Amino acid sequence: MIDAILQALPGAFAPANLLAVILGTMAGIIVGALPGLSVMTGMAVLIPLTFGMDPLFALGMMAGMYNGGSYGAAIPAILMRVPGTAASVATVMDGHAMTRQGKAGYAIQVAVVSGVIGSVFSALSLITLAPTLVKISLMFGPSEFFWLAILGLATVASLLGEDLLKGLIAACMGLILGTVGMDMATGVERYTFDRLELSDGLDLVVLLTALFAIPPVIQMIENARQEGMPAELLNLRRQKSPLRDWKRFLPIWLRSSVIGIIIGILPGAGGSMSSYLAYNDAKQQSKDPDSYGKGNPEGVAASECGNGADNAASLIPALSLGIPGSGVAAVILGGLLVHGLRPGPQLFDEHADIVYGFMLQMLLSGLLVGLLGGLTATKIFGQALRLPEVLLAPLILLFVTIGVYSVNNSIFDLQVMVVVGLIACVVERLGYPSAPIILGMILGPIAEVQLSLALTISGGEPLALASSPVSMVLIALILLILVVPLLKRRKASAGPN
Repeated sequence: MIDAILQALPGAFAPANLLAVILGTMAGIIVGALPGLSVMTGMAVLIPLTFGMDPLFALGMMAGMYNGGSYGAAIPAILMRVPGTAASVATVMDGHAMTRQGKAGYAIQVAVVSGVIGSVFSALSLITLAPTLVKISLMFGPSEFFWLAILGLATVASLLGEDLLKGLIAACMGLILGTVGMDMATGVERYTFDRLELSDGLDLVVLLTALFAIPPVIQMIENARQEGMPAELLNLRRQKSPLRDWKRFLPIWLRSSVIGIIIGILPGAGGSMSSYLAYNDAKQQSKDPDSYGKGNPEGVAASECGNGADNAASLIPALSLGIPGSGVAAVILGGLLVHGLRPGPQLFDEHADIVYGFMLQMLLSGLLVGLLGGLTATKIFGQALRLPEVLLAPLILLFVTIGVYSVNNSIFDLQVMVVVGLIACVVERLGYPSAPIILGMILGPIAEVQLSLALTISGGEPLALASSPVSMVLIALILLILVVPLLKRRKASAGPN
C-alpha cells in the first residue's frame, strides 16, 4: 500500500490536478451554500463537463466538490436557518441560534474546523481500510457478487428514503433502465424501440444529470424568487478560533469522527444519519444537554464533524465493492464508470496510481476547506446567497445543456435528459428517492451478469447461489435490512397496548 501511495503522489500533486482540487473545492462551497442545491446536483453538473478529461483531473474536481459542498451547506444553515442539505439540518439547531446571538462568525469557524477534522480522519480511513476490503472481496465469486449487488440495492432503497416500499420501487425503476440496450449474455436488444442511440443503453451521464440537476432547477423556476439573502446577515465579524478551545471540542471531534466513519462505511446510510447521530451523542455526553438547540457551539462541532467524517468513508465500499455508502458516493461511482474506472479489485490492480491519487485528493480537499472556507472566504462565497433564483436557474440549465450535449454531440441525449428530468420531478414529489434509481441502473447489469455466470458455472442449479458461507451471510443481511423496517412500522402502527 505504501508503494502505491508513493507512486500516486506525483500525479495527485501535479500542478494541473492541484488546480482541479482547488476549483472543485471552491465550486463545492458555492454549490453547498446555495439553498435548494446539493452536492449531488453539483456532481451531476460537473461529471458531464469532465468527460474526456484526464481521470485524476476529473476526480480531483469531484473530491473538491464533495468536501467543499459538505461544508458549504453549513453556511445557509447557520446564517439563514435554511439547511443546504439534509446533513446540515442538525447544524441549524445551534448554528442559527448563535447567529441570533451575534456569534455567526464563531459558528462558521467551528463548522469549518470541525468539518476539516472529520474530513481528514475520513480520508485517512479511506486510504487504510479500502485496500483491506479489496482483499476480502477477492474471496468473492459470481454468486457472492450477485448477492452483494442485491445487498447494495436493498440498503440504499431502505436507508435513502423514508418509505421502504418507495425505495424498493425506485430501485426497480433503475433496474428497468439498466436493461435498456443489448443483453450482454445473449446479444439481443431490449427496449430500444428500433433507435440506434439506445443500442448501447441509456447514457449514465445523461441520467445523472436528469435525476439530480433538473428537479432543483424546475423548483427554482416555480419559486421565481427575485430576492436573495439580505446583505445585513452577511456582515460577519472575525471572532476567536475554536482551536483555542480544543480541550472542549476534542472529545466531540474524536467521537463524531468515529461515528461518521462507521456510518459512511455502511452502504446507503449517508451524511444526514452521521450528523444526527453525532449530534445526539454529543448532547447525551454533555454536562449541560439543555443548552443544545439554544446556541451551543458543541452542537455545531458534532454535526459538522460527523458530516465531514462520512464523506471519504462512504467511498470505502464504493471503491472496493462497487456499493456506495451514500447518495453522493453513488454519483461519484457513476463518475468513475464514465471515465472507464470499474470499482473492485481490478481498480486497485490496474489503476493503483489513479485510485490512490483520488484518495490523496480527498485528503487534500478536506484540508483545503480549512483554507478556502475560513471566515474571510466565507464572506466572499456567501455573496452567492444573494443571487436571485430567477437568475441562478437558467445559468444551471445552460451548463447542464452544454455538458450533456458535449458527451456525444447528440440532440437525442438532450431529449432523454428533458423527458427523464420531468419524470424525476414527478417521482421526487411523490416521495420516491432518486439515488436508488441510479444505483439500480449501475448495479442491475452487474447483478445480471454475475447471476448468469453463477448459473452457467453451476449448470443452472439455483441452489448453488446460496451454497457458500459468504452468500448465506449476504442473504441474511438482505433479509435483515428489508424485514426490520417492516417490523418497526408494524410495531408503530400497533401503538401502545
